[in-house]
Amino acid sequence: MIRPEEIGYADELLADGTVHRTYEDGLEEWRSRTPGRPHLVRWHDNRGFSGTDELLGGRIIKRTLADGTVTYARDIGYGRTLWARGEKVLVNRSSFGGRMGVLLTGLGVATLAITAAQLPPLSMSPEQEEALRQQQAQASQSSSGSGGGGETGGDGGSGDGDDWDADWDGDEDAWSDDDFG
Repeated sequence: MIRPEEIGYADELLADGTVHRTYEDGLEEWRSRTPGRPHLVRWHDNRGFSGTDELLGGRIIKRTLADGTVTYARDIGYGRTLWARGEKVLVNRSSFGGRMGVLLTGLGVATLAITAAQLPPLSMSPEQEEALRQQQAQASQSSSGSGGGGETGGDGGSGDGDDWDADWDGDEDAWSDDDFG
């Protein structure tokens, strides 16, 4: 079992429709959705970095820094996102899913253990990324076509994370607590 460093964060929706994310380690990010690209978030932080987070399929998040550096993360449910090849897990403290994940972890629930199968990839080819984008597009279409869109998020919603991006469907200007941990 992997024991990553846990860093909590909380999101605050600002009047201009952007999100101010504060991390327990002092990092702050300002995040905004990209018009016409519902699975892409632009961000900049208080340490001088900026870039984009893109939700790919398979619960994979691609982070591209302004200098072109790419890293990957994986949403592992209950408001938790695994980064840095398993060295760091971000926990959304402002959502029900995140608080529930912390509670269940504290109780020692084995299903919340981090396994090698949950680790995000070290790298991906453009073809692999595109295949995951297509998978994500199909999942979004099927969830919006079936009346989806509820609070089921893996990185912040209240469910087990099977359709964690459902809060992004429909109103492209709406934010939820699971906007790419």
